[in-house]
Amino acid sequence: MKFLKNNGLTIVLLAATVITILGMLMTGLSVYNDDLTKHGAQAVAVGEYLTTGHFLSALFENWESEFLQMSAYVVLTAFLFQRGSAESKDPNESSPQDADPAGDENKPDAPLPVRMGGLPRSLYSYSLGFALFLLFAVSFVLHVRGSLVAEAVQARLHGEPEPAIADHLSSAQLWFESFQNWQSEFLSTAVLVVLSIFLRFRGSPESKPVSAPHSQTGA
Repeated sequence: MKFLKNNGLTIVLLAATVITILGMLMTGLSVYNDDLTKHGAQAVAVGEYLTTGHFLSALFENWESEFLQMSAYVVLTAFLFQRGSAESKDPNESSPQDADPAGDENKPDAPLPVRMGGLPRSLYSYSLGFALFLLFAVSFVLHVRGSLVAEAVQARLHGEPEPAIADHLSSAQLWFESFQNWQSEFLSTAVLVVLSIFLRFRGSPESKPVSAPHSQTGA
């Protein structure tokens, strides 16, 4: 029970991820097979569908936008401010997150890179942003690959030549797939930043205390 209490947020989010991927898998399989049969091709089983560009492109297209959102959010909130938002540091006060870890090598409970000092400590100081951007880059590459495979399948179904990678990278379709997700992620983040100035959710670390003034910045 203690494990569930201490890790409940991660467990629920991962469970929700698995459930929604399964929903995406089954509905996507139906859409994909419907398209295949309309063009006289044979329907595929679930296992085969998992490796298709149709599924992988859609999966990583969404992951890509989420990791872009979070990496941009982590970096931008380190340097930019929004007065009154629970999602921002106070522009007029120092923040614990700004503290220089130099000199903390002897803290026994400090993370290993901090205790090592030097380059490991410097890299670790920005590791969250680096990791999220790397996940974005990997997801983008996998989205491009899946989208290319999906476009090749469509080309074969219509008796057209398969696209080359260079043509696909410069295609409006690929960038339409990306921009339609990127814009929504930036908008939803901006909405959260602004709404947290005026609205509250009791118990959430993403909200200011219910009785806090609108001018209070940070949760």
